[in-house]
Amino acid sequence: MVTSKFWRANLFGLVCLLLVTGCKKKEEPQLPIVVVDKPAKENVEIYGEYVGRIRAASYVEIHARVEGYLERMLFEEGKRVKRNDPLFIINSAPYKARVEKAKAQLKKNEAQAAKAKRDVERLRPLYEQHAASQLDLDNATAELENAEAEIAMSRADLDQAQLELGYTTVTSPISGYISERLVDIGALVGPGVNSKLAAVVKSDTVLVDFKMTALDYLRAERRNIRFGEQDTTRSWQPTVTVTLADDTEYPLKGFVDFADPLVDPQSGTFGVRAELANPDQRLLPGQFTRVKLLLDVRERAIVVPRKALSIESGGAFIYIIRRDDIAEKRFVQTGPEIGNNVVVERGLGENESVVIEGYHKLTPGIKVRPVHAGDKEAIELLKEEDQL
Repeated sequence: MVTSKFWRANLFGLVCLLLVTGCKKKEEPQLPIVVVDKPAKENVEIYGEYVGRIRAASYVEIHARVEGYLERMLFEEGKRVKRNDPLFIINSAPYKARVEKAKAQLKKNEAQAAKAKRDVERLRPLYEQHAASQLDLDNATAELENAEAEIAMSRADLDQAQLELGYTTVTSPISGYISERLVDIGALVGPGVNSKLAAVVKSDTVLVDFKMTALDYLRAERRNIRFGEQDTTRSWQPTVTVTLADDTEYPLKGFVDFADPLVDPQSGTFGVRAELANPDQRLLPGQFTRVKLLLDVRERAIVVPRKALSIESGGAFIYIIRRDDIAEKRFVQTGPEIGNNVVVERGLGENESVVIEGYHKLTPGIKVRPVHAGDKEAIELLKEEDQL
């Protein structure tokens, strides 16, 4: 009977001990779990986006420089032509006749000059022997000078006639792609009539014109960027990327080769021009495009995920976890947003632990249980247990 009472007393004590232990465990608060990571250090590229228009690097109209009937066309419309390739033939018969006439006149004047020279050579010794007068010698010398002047005029006439004869073959001034012909074979062409025959476009290289805001221009100037100048001392250049007609990105990059020094007073923008190689003719002159201009590269900038930032009246802040696992609210100065990341200009060190998930559970000074973002298995397990 005593043994039974002793056993009951021990059992009662054990139950009480378990109850007390259980109550103590329930009273211990669970630490909030947060995911932390160190900020990245990256070279952040900052772009400006604009609307631009593509135009050919060269566009040259082909005009008839002499009047005549168009006899032949020596090219295929829309195809590539080379510089000095013959394109059109204008009836050259009248111009050949002028050349022959100019040659004959030159020959006649040369014969007269030769006779005048012989007269002077004959009269000079006679004058020295007082067998001819000063007047006779002066007249002969004047005739020689007049004949030499006539030769000069005839040579100029011949050069002009040959030049006009050369104009009857119309050649391409540049290499490029030629348009359709603007006149028909047999038509009368020339200055004052149908002078424009076709056009040649050089589109192996294209130019892109766009407007830059004064603010972007000022920011670039502060970074010592001079548009239109290549700075070999810098590790990067202000390159330009454009889009194609299907809104895909053109693979080749261009460079700004000109920036207007004057501001448009109506729009407050600067005119800027970029040059791009176009070997496959994928960029079409006249096409509108989206232009991305590299304005700056922040080298080794501190970057945090955008979701780690919160905004309140005092500004942007993040939570960092100290070494003793205490949460600290930290106001920071932010820079540009790049995708899902934000550059932190001030207020954050590169080796600090930033809360990127679970910051909604935090208050300043609270102790937490941090889990590193690289521990994927632990994060997945905590999400399954609904602790994140």
